[in-house]
Amino acid sequence: MSESFPRLSARTRRFTLGVPRGFTISPDGGRVVFLRTKSGTDPVTCLWELDTETHVERLVVDPRTLHADEEDLPPEERARRERSREAAGGVVAYATDAAVRQACFALSGGLYVVELASGQTRALSTPGRVIDPRLSPDGRHVAYVCDGALRVQALDGGDDRALARPESETVTYGLAEFIAAEEMDRMRGYWWAPSSDALLVERADDAPVHLWHIADPANPGRPPVAQRYPAAGTPNALTELFVLGLDGSRVPVPFDEEYLVTAAWDSHALSIVTLTRDQRTMRLFSVDPATGATSLVREDTDPAWVDIVGGVPAHLDDGSLVWVAGSEGGHRLIVGDRAVTPPTLQVRAVLDVDHDSVLFSASGDPTEIHLWTWDGHSLLPVSTRSGVFSGRMSGGVGVLTEQSLDDEGVSTTVVRRDGMAVPIPSFAERPGLDLRVSLGRSGHRELATAVVLPTWYEPGSGKLPVLMDPYGGPHAQRVLNRRGAFLESQWFAEQGFAVIVADGRGTPGRGTEWERAVLGDLATPALEDQIDALHGVAEQYPDDLDLTRVAIRGWSFGGYLAALAVLRRPDVFHAAVAGAPVTDWRLYDTCYTERYLGDPEAQPEVYEKSSLFADAAKLERPLLLIHGLADDNVVAAHTLRLSSALLAAGRQHSVLPLSGVTHMTPQEVVAENLLLLQVDFL
Repeated sequence: MSESFPRLSARTRRFTLGVPRGFTISPDGGRVVFLRTKSGTDPVTCLWELDTETHVERLVVDPRTLHADEEDLPPEERARRERSREAAGGVVAYATDAAVRQACFALSGGLYVVELASGQTRALSTPGRVIDPRLSPDGRHVAYVCDGALRVQALDGGDDRALARPESETVTYGLAEFIAAEEMDRMRGYWWAPSSDALLVERADDAPVHLWHIADPANPGRPPVAQRYPAAGTPNALTELFVLGLDGSRVPVPFDEEYLVTAAWDSHALSIVTLTRDQRTMRLFSVDPATGATSLVREDTDPAWVDIVGGVPAHLDDGSLVWVAGSEGGHRLIVGDRAVTPPTLQVRAVLDVDHDSVLFSASGDPTEIHLWTWDGHSLLPVSTRSGVFSGRMSGGVGVLTEQSLDDEGVSTTVVRRDGMAVPIPSFAERPGLDLRVSLGRSGHRELATAVVLPTWYEPGSGKLPVLMDPYGGPHAQRVLNRRGAFLESQWFAEQGFAVIVADGRGTPGRGTEWERAVLGDLATPALEDQIDALHGVAEQYPDDLDLTRVAIRGWSFGGYLAALAVLRRPDVFHAAVAGAPVTDWRLYDTCYTERYLGDPEAQPEVYEKSSLFADAAKLERPLLLIHGLADDNVVAAHTLRLSSALLAAGRQHSVLPLSGVTHMTPQEVVAENLLLLQVDFL
């Protein structure tokens, strides 16, 4: 008997195991280093190298041969993996020198360096457990964080010393603070100088951040975990920057803004990007590493918020700045002082700069993400088939990843300078589901929508109950032209539902006006658009959808939206499953929440409008609340406080607490049974 989809999805970490990722291309384009597990059910990630000339692939590091216990991770590394949504183990991150001759990585808190050509791996002695090691560009030193200190060790057997030590237990050097990692996609806190003789290092002090405690009621003998959590309207961590020289020098780099978005240090400039607390002003500075003096390069403003885009700042060989900014209603690629993309092409990220060429991802149709290059003169499409693409580029060689509705999994191809394509195979398991997904537009706002029907269903043979399956929140999408986006939706459809997935206002890919429609109200536009999509699809399938039986499910913002739906529109939605829902935005973090709702002290009415508590007495439909008690992103207090409000109002509901489970729900048994229990509830 074949394995069930819920069990296989759980074992394969939603079919991500075995997929190549984390690519680094050598400067000459001759080699590609990457991460991949040995099979689609193996959770241990290995380091591999592909020779682009011979097409020979070689296993460089297998963590099992190093006898490292993967479960023995420092708390900071567990937190980093939670922030990055890392589901696997083993070598999940690595860094190379500039020539891509060596790589370093942390494994179970130990520090390792490998010579890529020979595969010779050695463990380095350190005074404690290691976080985020990075080699100097010249490959002579490795920096890492240990017990909050930024340390450097010479690889020739020289000294290991701390360049900066924490002055108190709330201080760290070289680590990204919670907000940077969770909301700005910045997972690092230090950057090597191209000359390898200094580093730009973040000092973060969590002392001002309010202290919360996350307990595990199922294990009362364990003490609660203390966590500094910057809830909306409360203080953030204090961040500072220093240029630390290997000679022991320390130069402060002052800035006034609340947030350090990112930094970059290349042969043209040491750059930092900052953002004001209200997120309406982003500034790019160049820094003199000798004095710490900053010079304003550009300032971007927006009356709503300025978007953070990955991969910038960067520079072409001639020193021209590569940037992305909002202009004429679109996210546009800026080279020098000129926008080189039209406002109708929504730039998602800059992926690489290779001499005079820029590789970036962008959308014309929001359901597709394509690759483009700017070669200094013209825009050239790299991907031509329908789907979702990403990639890297160096030395004239590209790595392209492709997903689509037509093909299973992720396809990875190395494109050499001569145009020859060399595949990097995926070992991912096949989901064993035939998809019946139709992408289109629905409702009067022409929302990007996917309709997922059971493969066994004959049109017009009887109306199906409907399951809305959204995320629905800003800066994230569900409706994309790739099979992996709809595997769970298809499985739910096979249980007898017509499943509708719709992206409403606030989601990316449709321009700045569309994204900013949620400013000041995270509830109304999101809910209106799900109803609009439902009615629009019902018009397209008049004989197939039963609008007297409509359920909605979701996780995180999707959980918030599911609970919101049955509370405010029971005339439309008849049952809801709300997983890890935000229920009161005052309990969620500063950067995300204040971007859309502002300061809760200055605008309390805005927070009230988006909160669920005032609607508790309206509940008249079945509602299942699911929450991991170890969730440090959307803490369990959200569900518990809503449950208390519902109880006080005398409203029946169900709560499923998950002991020891975080926001990711990585445990196999939990992930499998959550799907089964949701179907049983519905």
